[in-house]
Amino acid sequence: MNSLRTAKRFVFPLLGLWVLLYASFSLVKPPLLDGPDSLQAEAAREMASSGDWITPHLDGVRSFAVPPLPTWLIAASFRVFGVTDWAARLPLAFAALALFLLALSLASRMCLTPVAGFYGALILLTSSGIFLFAHLLFPHLLCTLWITAALFYFWRSLRTPTLRTAIGFALTCALGSLTMGIAGALLPVLIALLFLFFTRNFAHLRRWHPAVIILVFCAAALPWRILAHYANPHHPYLSAIPRPATTPLLLFWDFLLLWLAPWTFFSLAGLSRLSRGLFNRTAHLDCRKQGLLLLTLWLGVTVVWFSIFQRHEFSLLPALPPFAILGATWLAAEEAAPSRYGRVVAWVLFVAGLIKAVTAVVLALRAPFPGFAVDIATLLHLHPGQHQQFFDYLSDLTFASMGAFRIPLLIFAAAVAVGVTANLILRLRGKARLANCFLAGMMAFVLIAAHIALNTFSPVFSSAILALAIRPEVEQGDAVIIDGRYEDASALGFYLRQPIQILSTPAGDLAPGSLATDAPPVFVDHDALAKLWDGPGRVFLWTSPESMPQLPGESYVIARDGGREIVSNEPNNGGATF
Repeated sequence: MNSLRTAKRFVFPLLGLWVLLYASFSLVKPPLLDGPDSLQAEAAREMASSGDWITPHLDGVRSFAVPPLPTWLIAASFRVFGVTDWAARLPLAFAALALFLLALSLASRMCLTPVAGFYGALILLTSSGIFLFAHLLFPHLLCTLWITAALFYFWRSLRTPTLRTAIGFALTCALGSLTMGIAGALLPVLIALLFLFFTRNFAHLRRWHPAVIILVFCAAALPWRILAHYANPHHPYLSAIPRPATTPLLLFWDFLLLWLAPWTFFSLAGLSRLSRGLFNRTAHLDCRKQGLLLLTLWLGVTVVWFSIFQRHEFSLLPALPPFAILGATWLAAEEAAPSRYGRVVAWVLFVAGLIKAVTAVVLALRAPFPGFAVDIATLLHLHPGQHQQFFDYLSDLTFASMGAFRIPLLIFAAAVAVGVTANLILRLRGKARLANCFLAGMMAFVLIAAHIALNTFSPVFSSAILALAIRPEVEQGDAVIIDGRYEDASALGFYLRQPIQILSTPAGDLAPGSLATDAPPVFVDHDALAKLWDGPGRVFLWTSPESMPQLPGESYVIARDGGREIVSNEPNNGGATF
């Protein structure tokens, strides 16, 4: 109890860091990106507008490509705060805060020291993976929260199997299923069962109110599925439709190391402390060793699961809390007894950091500055249609484009140079906690620099700027058409607040729902486009210069940015900002 009271001292600095990184500038910039980010926001906007809280819709079409729970949370935020970018991101910002506080409490309980709890929360707060996907409307951060909460209740039940912990475990598993389908519910169950197997403690299940767990889970997870089934009898209603695995396996595992850098070195050190006897079913494990066992199983099961089923760079978020807490256990131990490994890591970070800082300065100062109004796409070597994952866009960068990133590059260079230098000096003097605080401060500025760079790069993977540019020109009854899939320019629907048509055969997330008898005619062919173009109404076509279809009459470029453009059958009337 005393250690938990001591842990509360760490809450205020962690809360301040959360406000800086998660609840301020990052809520409003960059605009929502095309694809899952704006798809989730648009589904929530249509839900809040229509009042149909059972069936998600995209562009007026029933679509279960978005999971229900994130859609409900964002729709509720829209109802309270209005339809804005920051209102869409607000639920994830609070989910991140809850995750950090859970890590603080869980690590403190597992390691029997509040210092480990502080480091566990600090590592997650400054994790590039958590920071990035807390601002993109993907379900994985919420799923990470529910899995962490479920295992928090499981850990507490091992001390005292109370009714409260049973209800908490069942409820968080149900919330996980409403966030990411079967993975959100099954992963904590698998981890808990494996832990009980290795500790030979299956008797715990009988004491832990199993009937209550099943009833609470069913009561929370099934009603929406039953209602969705009856509201959509001929439509699949399972949430979180899995997308094919695309990331190469070794690269996928590398993301686990990248998302926690530079804390990865300490997490690996914590992992290396595992002994073979930890998995010996006949061994007696004290509280700390049981904590290490649960963290190891949590990490291993999550990595194996997503390596098989959903291999994307963001899929590993649920593995970050155990990996972070493993690093926190090592950092807490190092404070009490400074180690040679910590000094070696400090030297490695110092050398690698200075190389990166010098490289960033050279790129920032040697690349020509293009000005503030330049289209970033003109400086890139674009590869349209070849971006299978988020970081594939980095292959579009050129030396000439580095001038557009001058400010974030210089912030990065200064933060890294100061951070790694202070970390080395302080660790050599035996001041580990202060050294770790400098590393956290370094990462805070690195994340700010990355966010500025993302905002600079955003026209390439967001149609928001095009939508905002033409919004004064678009009137009720005008046709807005996407040359491609709806997901390619899904930000148009969110920012224009009107139906979109797709110049394509039925494909993508809208295809299943478009076959319903009550679905609006969202897919059009080239003949239909030609009739609209020659008709009396105005047409806005989202396309790219390289793939613009043959049009029957005059076409006028209304807006152009990010390698894409909006063309129309009528010239600009003066409203569009282009």
